[in-house]
Amino acid sequence: MHQIAVPSVAVIAQLCRSSPLGKRLPDALYVHSSALSGLTQELQNYEAMARRLAPGAAATLIKFSFSKPQISYLVYPNFDTDSHPALQRSCQVNVATHAVSERDYSAAQNPPILHRKEAFVTPDYPLYAIFQWLTQQEDQLGLLQQGRGIGFRKAWQQRLTAQQLEVHGHGLACPLAATNDTTPGLMPPKIQRHKAAIARVRVSKPVRLAVEAELFPPGSSYFDYGCGRGSDIDYIRRLGHESSGWDPHYRPDAARTPADVVNLGYVLNVIENASERRDTLIRAWELTQRVLIVAAQVLVDDRSQGIVYGDGIITSRSTFQKYYEQEELKTYIDQVLDVDAVPMALGIYVVFRDEAQAESFRASRFRSRIRAPRICLRVSQFERHKELLQPLMAFYAERGRLPAADEVAAHGCSAVSEELGSLRRAFNLVLQATNRSEWEAIAETRRQDLMVYLALSHFGRRPQFKHLTLVVQHDIKALFGSYKQACTAADLMLMSLGHGEALTQRCRQSPIGQQRPNSLWVHVSAIEQLDPLLRLYEGCASRTIGRLEEATVVKFHIGTPRITYLAIPGFDSDPHPALHTGMQIDLQDLRVRYRDYDLANPPLLHQKEQVVTPEYPGYEKFAKLSAQERRWGLFETMTGIGDRRGWQLRLAECCAELRGHRLVWRKDADPYRVRVLRAAMRRRQ
Repeated sequence: MHQIAVPSVAVIAQLCRSSPLGKRLPDALYVHSSALSGLTQELQNYEAMARRLAPGAAATLIKFSFSKPQISYLVYPNFDTDSHPALQRSCQVNVATHAVSERDYSAAQNPPILHRKEAFVTPDYPLYAIFQWLTQQEDQLGLLQQGRGIGFRKAWQQRLTAQQLEVHGHGLACPLAATNDTTPGLMPPKIQRHKAAIARVRVSKPVRLAVEAELFPPGSSYFDYGCGRGSDIDYIRRLGHESSGWDPHYRPDAARTPADVVNLGYVLNVIENASERRDTLIRAWELTQRVLIVAAQVLVDDRSQGIVYGDGIITSRSTFQKYYEQEELKTYIDQVLDVDAVPMALGIYVVFRDEAQAESFRASRFRSRIRAPRICLRVSQFERHKELLQPLMAFYAERGRLPAADEVAAHGCSAVSEELGSLRRAFNLVLQATNRSEWEAIAETRRQDLMVYLALSHFGRRPQFKHLTLVVQHDIKALFGSYKQACTAADLMLMSLGHGEALTQRCRQSPIGQQRPNSLWVHVSAIEQLDPLLRLYEGCASRTIGRLEEATVVKFHIGTPRITYLAIPGFDSDPHPALHTGMQIDLQDLRVRYRDYDLANPPLLHQKEQVVTPEYPGYEKFAKLSAQERRWGLFETMTGIGDRRGWQLRLAECCAELRGHRLVWRKDADPYRVRVLRAAMRRRQ
């Protein structure tokens, strides 16, 4: 039998030093067993020679020596679970002499251990990112510098102790014992809270959203609890409101005064002491006369870089950060203040003093935007009283009903009632000049708005009728007859949400949105025009979690109770915009998962007109481009064009390029190929 020659040590060393895989040390290359198939064929053959000599040798890592023809098989039973796993046993195989020796470390008091585990595996290894994150933390703190000696357990523990650190799982932690002054040799970490205050050049997101939500009516006062450098105070003052604030570092002597609107923006997450954190929330609430804004950092990944300390982390800037899950933040606010906080966006909640105002705010978030029907017939009596009837028409378009007695004067309808005898008679005149079915549709839409709102209130504390504002009480009486009937209708709709078949049917039958194999994609501007059951489906996510503010499209999953908000920044301007970020909410456990898409080759959205309604400003332009692309055969198969590279290849195959929202022939296209494509285009037409 032909004997395969053993490669020289120099050749093996050169192959190992040039290998993109594995961890290279001065005298050897270490490779995880899962990465062997990625090595060069020469190294794989060399390792196969050694394995034939020790067929029973198990291995977590394989060590290729640079100084002798030897391969070592190293066993680390807890490689995946231990942050710095210990060597249990090894088997050395001399490929030239066929000598095999073994060594057992299982009883060793000071066994060799591993660092930088990600270096041994490939980037697609399931735990690669977790290993890499731990190494980054240790590098930032200098724990891996001057590595002599720390390859053994005792020396590594001594280094951690000297830095007052522990390793929990795959994360660094300051031991809680370090906060106890009686523990000899341990001091609490020095946390510099003021460094967490951002020098802003514009208004903060929580305050901006509160202003946009009209939570600052004329004459409102504002107080910023933990104002940092005070940029929000200046912004609110420029809007004409009384504005002040307090901060323990930047404005320690300022008075903490009550105000209509109090902002506790990104304060809770920088307080490392749980008791002080709770007291801060309570004190801010005590100052609140109308609405409290609470904002905190939320976890947008499964890990946050820093040293674990208490229930948060210490960052590289020596600041503390407590990262909340969105549902965790709401639960915390609700339990501490005994309230039902309302989400405005990710990590941002508002809490109202008056329950009626809270319910009015919640109801407003589920109100569709509707325009009054156009005049379609010339009715002489209507024409004579047209200006007088405008306030009545505007009110009906807004509420889906006629004004109640106590609303007539406030909405400018007194004159029309006096002139025409009654509001009902006046509105009959409106119906003669317009399409009656459009007004009926408005009333039905408002009825659906209320059902969605009341159905979602079932998850919190459904308000008593007397706690609703008068305007909502009037809405319910006019559109449902009674509060009991309204709640019954809402609960029936909520019950149907539990039937997956009903949701699937509504998604598949929806005239709005882009149909995909396992989902329905709808632009955020069209949500309010969806079937009420689908609006309720999305509302289950947005009521508790809040929509991703940058969301462009809502993805309704079919077959699984999930909603995903997709941020597509170039939706209006880019003919085939790229997906940038996704926030998926599991409606069973309200677990939130985030995804940043590959910027080099992101997924693309095709046929944009399908996700919007015909009223959307760019609808005709989008539809015209898609029709042109179908004529050119670009969508004959959707396989392969889901990402940017695939789409660019398809364009090149069809000799096409895009100029804005228009297809043109490439200037360098082969004339014969163009003639063939034109003939195919004519056949399709």
